[in-house]
Amino acid sequence: MTMLFQGFATSLEFQNLLAALIGVTLGTVAGVLPGIGISGTIALLLPISYGMNTLTALIMFSGIYYGAMYGGSITSILVNVPGEGASVVTCLEGHLMAKRGRAGAALAVSAIGSFIAGTLGVVGITLFAPLLAEAALAFGPPEYFSIALLGLVVLTNLSGKSPLQSFIMALVGLMIGTVGIDPMTAISRFTFGSTNLAKGLDFIIIVMGMFGLGEVIATMCEKQTNVRVEKVKSRDLYPTMKEIKRSISPIFRGGFIGFFMGLIPGPSATISTFISYAVEKKLSKNPDEWGNVGAVEGVAGPEAANNAASASQMIPLLSLGIPFTSSAALLLSGFMIHGIQPGPMLVSTQPIIFWGLIASMYIGNLMCLVLNLPMVGVFASLLRVPMNYLMPIVAVITLSGAYVLNFSLFDLYILMAFGLLGYLMQKSGFEPAPLAIGAFLGPQLEQGLMQAMVICDGSLWNMMTRPLAGVMLWLTVILIVGVILKKVVSLIWRKQGGD
Repeated sequence: MTMLFQGFATSLEFQNLLAALIGVTLGTVAGVLPGIGISGTIALLLPISYGMNTLTALIMFSGIYYGAMYGGSITSILVNVPGEGASVVTCLEGHLMAKRGRAGAALAVSAIGSFIAGTLGVVGITLFAPLLAEAALAFGPPEYFSIALLGLVVLTNLSGKSPLQSFIMALVGLMIGTVGIDPMTAISRFTFGSTNLAKGLDFIIIVMGMFGLGEVIATMCEKQTNVRVEKVKSRDLYPTMKEIKRSISPIFRGGFIGFFMGLIPGPSATISTFISYAVEKKLSKNPDEWGNVGAVEGVAGPEAANNAASASQMIPLLSLGIPFTSSAALLLSGFMIHGIQPGPMLVSTQPIIFWGLIASMYIGNLMCLVLNLPMVGVFASLLRVPMNYLMPIVAVITLSGAYVLNFSLFDLYILMAFGLLGYLMQKSGFEPAPLAIGAFLGPQLEQGLMQAMVICDGSLWNMMTRPLAGVMLWLTVILIVGVILKKVVSLIWRKQGGD
């Protein structure tokens, strides 16, 4: 505890406070602008940090890391464009709340949930970092495949109005996820001879097309009177007491889910938002609001999970020196260019760096809340802009975000194709969320299964006898059988009723 207080004393120095402020501000902007992301922002600033004090530079990079998690929800809620992968789920309920004039409430709940969950995540780092880092290593490819498969089955059943439609869309998403190079044989699949498709389809481009550009096309094709968003009144800028009460439990549940999911290798922040969304929808006392007018729990839970996962992803990085995500890997490079090697010896060899960084996370989370909460009215006022002005701006931001990912015109063609697909799905009554889930989890499932089969000698039964993987696989089987039996019983009941 003494070392933590010394860390606060160090991080409260002027240059470190300024670095934290710059970091969280740049991170928020990176989250708002589609395609830039955490990794791109850190990569751009790495050369600038060479002459900076080591702790000051690391505080700035960490501020970017968790600041982007705050910013990603802003465009998701306002204009249905996810700033990064972990904000996709926020689109589902947050944008519906914005359409009925509750954008300010959704933004405020998102900021408050992010602050609470992020702070709880940092408390977890402070208390349990070494212990949880060892537990994280117990998750191997079989466990990761099992949890991804269970998540796919659960989310497919909860994210659509029809289980059959959701299943079809998830399968389409899984097929989209297999485009590119086979990870085991290095053979091109579904590329039609195109070298551009050999690298696969970027998940961010898929969701920006289906949700963002799809919304633009839908707005263009509908009458103006049908797409007008309700004006945001001053009394509606912040959540009511009822909305706050409904958000408290989802925030803590989401924080718990996100914190432990962040200890699993891979894009756990995004997966944790899917899981949190599924849990809150299942537990909701207002099921009619989900997918219709927007449920505040569908914003609070996933946003809390997102930020808690981003905090817990620092545990294996700091305690073991192992980055579980690409953005964490860039953070690691930031450590290394300043001569710091994260790992078990970091606490003993560089205590000021370690505890100063931990203390700066508490301060940075508070800065994110102070920056974002007063700006709710400014962000929400964007919805007062007439659609014939707002939608072209959204289109330009979406197209620019897709281009800067790889500076490729081909990505723009893919974006427009998925934008048209998203519009056609809206018109035909198909939900885009199951397709996005399938496209995201497809590569994770494939890689996890291949690695698991190698570890388990090619036997699925060997994988099902592993404690963690086995429990999740048997749960998956039970869920699938339950859905089939429920459908069969429903059909028999209808037939008997008809007779």
